[in-house]
Amino acid sequence: MLLLLADFLTNIDSGFRVLHYLTFRAILGVLTALIICLMVGPMMIEKLTHRKIGQSVRDDGPQSHLSKSGTPTMGGTMILFAVAISTLLCADLTNRYIWVVLLVTLAHGVIGFIDDYKKVMLGNSDGLSARAKYFWQSVVALGAGLYLYNTAQVAAETQFIVPFFKNVTLDIGWGYVVLTYFVIVGSSNAVNLTDGLDGLAIMPTVMIAAALAIFAYLSGHVNFSQYLAIPHIPKAGELMVFCAALVGSGLGFLWFNTYPAMVFMGDVGALALGAALGIVAVLVRQEIVLVIMGGIFVMETISVIIQVASYKTRKKRVFLMAPIHHHYELKGWPEPRIIVRFWIISVILVLVGLATLKLR
Repeated sequence: MLLLLADFLTNIDSGFRVLHYLTFRAILGVLTALIICLMVGPMMIEKLTHRKIGQSVRDDGPQSHLSKSGTPTMGGTMILFAVAISTLLCADLTNRYIWVVLLVTLAHGVIGFIDDYKKVMLGNSDGLSARAKYFWQSVVALGAGLYLYNTAQVAAETQFIVPFFKNVTLDIGWGYVVLTYFVIVGSSNAVNLTDGLDGLAIMPTVMIAAALAIFAYLSGHVNFSQYLAIPHIPKAGELMVFCAALVGSGLGFLWFNTYPAMVFMGDVGALALGAALGIVAVLVRQEIVLVIMGGIFVMETISVIIQVASYKTRKKRVFLMAPIHHHYELKGWPEPRIIVRFWIISVILVLVGLATLKLR
């Protein structure tokens, strides 16, 4: 929408040409999403509290969490609203990548919303069954993979890129669809597992989204991509605006979600944010880099896998409780210490991911 306005205003004054610049629109995307969250947040929290849409807390976990019972949840709708509005305002809506990332993100948001709704409003502690949740996640991920594979315009769009090596690219054919499926579903569920402490999931998400914005900009720029020996994906630079909206909405949500949290994002936010990171990583051909930068999410997921496998095979637990952030809680670490230390680890991992741009 902003581009249409820019075309009109540029005819009046050439100074408005700045609205065409990708970096300028990305900055506007951050600020727009941030302002929307800060404005909508208090009203949403008030309504969630009034309708008693609060988080239920397990009594077999860390006892410090019992005081959080009743804290408003489903705050992820605030994030999705801000991302959608900011992207629609600031991005080029003729770019197919923008519609793909928006639809994948919002579709996972709907899945998470149904899960939260059943848990909170209908009193069903199980929410949406794991089988149903996984099925619909698979439908969305496979649909995105098939669409992108069939509409690819250059070979680089579907090649598998190995970071740290300049010329290692693999033509994987239909394996691209499978890879897309695993990245989106895996990332979505990994962020959901990490969302267990105040601000624990949202800050790494913000940092990774900011890094992916850089990858998107460089991948879409023919000169920068050639200089850095990364795949040139025409028009992928527009994804920078979407990533910027993720950053702004994430920071806006963190304003209310920081310890002690005034609101939780719920599955509606966690599933959607994870899917958003996954689909952007796929589009800029940086799936392995996403695994590196999202090391916290990977660690949380692996801890759950190890715990379940160990208990089923040996009837013994490796961790006091999984995901691993609960393990440290039960060891006596204060919640803020766990959160900040995990943030610090995320900063380091994101920097390592960005370093792959030159280490080729």
